[in-house]
Amino acid sequence: MKRPIILALLLAAAPVLAVPGGPIDSLDAGAYVCELPGDATGPAGIRQPDAGFTILNANSYEAAGGRGAYLLTGDVLALTSGPKRGQRFHRISNRFLRLIGPDGNDGPLRCVRQVVNNR
Repeated sequence: MKRPIILALLLAAAPVLAVPGGPIDSLDAGAYVCELPGDATGPAGIRQPDAGFTILNANSYEAAGGRGAYLLTGDVLALTSGPKRGQRFHRISNRFLRLIGPDGNDGPLRCVRQVVNNR
């Protein structure tokens, strides 16, 4: 009789992930500017103004066309509603994202949180 109780207590004490993709997190609020890589004959990056978005709070964003919600689980940012619904990004660091392509791999589009020196 003691074994089931001990087993139940051990299982209850184990950490539980909220979703299969990893722990739920949020991004720093602010504007994320996006660009495609440049080449050696010009700028290092070519801005893509229509691809940018602004994180408003722990679960919403704003982009051209309106507002939407996002979900960050582990290192995958999924835009779940709004004008960018269906887009997914790989979080490289707290301020650097890469758009995930249809094949599931990181694509060339990169987005970084805007700060004073990258406006």
